Amino acid sequence: MISDVTKAIGQLPDPRFRNVLVLGIGLALALLVGFSFLFITGVQWLIGPSVSLPWIGEVTWLAEAAGWASVPVVMVLSVFLMVPVASAFTGIFLERIADAVEDRHYPGLPRASGAPLATAIRDSIGFLGLILGVNLLALLAYLILAPLAPLIFWGVNGVLLGREYAQMVALRRLSRAEANAFRRRNRFSIWALGVIMAVPLTVPVLNLLVPVIGAAAFTHLYHRVGPHRQSA
Repeated sequence: MISDVTKAIGQLPDPRFRNVLVLGIGLALALLVGFSFLFITGVQWLIGPSVSLPWIGEVTWLAEAAGWASVPVVMVLSVFLMVPVASAFTGIFLERIADAVEDRHYPGLPRASGAPLATAIRDSIGFLGLILGVNLLALLAYLILAPLAPLIFWGVNGVLLGREYAQMVALRRLSRAEANAFRRRNRFSIWALGVIMAVPLTVPVLNLLVPVIGAAAFTHLYHRVGPHRQSA
C-alpha cells in the first residue's frame, strides 16, 4: 500500500495530474470559502445587529465579534468538510487520473470502458450522502470520546473513502457484481489505504492533494490485487 501511495505521489508532476489538481484545488477552495461565508453570516444573523444586555444596555459590536470568533470553528469544521469534497472530486475527476496512471505504469492494458455516466453520477451522489450521514452521526462519538476523535475520524472515513475509491476504480473494468466481489476480497487492504488517505485530510493544505493521490493510489491497488492478478 505504501508503494501505491509513493507511485501516486511520484506522478504529481504529470501534466494531467497538475491540471486535475488545479481544478480540484479550485473546487475545494470555492466550497470552503462558500461554507465559511454562510456559517459566519448565519452566526451574525442569529445574533442580530444589536443585543441588549442587562446593566450594559444595547451592544452593536457583538455580531461582528461573534463572526471573528467563528473563524477557528470554521477551520475545524473545514477538516470534516474536506471528506465530502474529496468524495465529490472522486466522481468528477477519477477517470482522468486513472487513465494517466494506466498510460504511464500499465501501458499494455486495453482502454477501460469506464462506468456509464448515469451510473457514475448516481454512485457519487449515493456515496456523498452516505459520507455526510455517517460523519454527522460520528459527531456524537467525537464529542463523547474527544481524545480519540482523530482515530475515530480516520477509521470511519478510511472505510468510507476506501469503499468509494475502490468501487469507482473497479467499475472502470468490472461489472458491479465483480467490483463488489473485488472489494470483499480485499476489504482490509482497501480500508488500510483509505485510512492512509483519511489522515492527511485533517492537515490543511496537504488535504487538497488527497483526492488526486487517492484516485491514483487506488488505481495502483486495483492493478496490484485485482481479479486479473488472481487469474494470472
